[in-house]
Amino acid sequence: MKFRMGVAALSLTGLLISAYLWMFKHGYIGALACGSGECATVQLSEYSSFLGVDVALLGALAYGALLGLAMLGLQPGWVDRQEPTRAMLLLSAGGVLFAAYLTGLELFVIHAICRWCVASAVIIATVFV
Repeated sequence: MKFRMGVAALSLTGLLISAYLWMFKHGYIGALACGSGECATVQLSEYSSFLGVDVALLGALAYGALLGLAMLGLQPGWVDRQEPTRAMLLLSAGGVLFAAYLTGLELFVIHAICRWCVASAVIIATVFV
């Protein structure tokens, strides 16, 4: 039960980060609060879309699904069932692989690091573990 509550909290945080990055890319907010990072460079690069869909939107959808699964798993009829946990494991494993791919692009292709992206990668890795 504590595991699922932790996944819910982390997923909500990831959802908020993804929404923040998506809002920046589409001009709903001004500059990104990024400190010394190069978030805008990453967010506005040609690699900020995957198969025509914004990476931030994909992140928001994935975190939303994880949040929904975690909340489902907290419901009385689902507490003892393993299906939500298995689904969260599969979804987070895909997220870790995708985050690794994106981090590789940041390091070796874009040559810029987005702190928000790093935070998201840490969140999805923590959910997976």
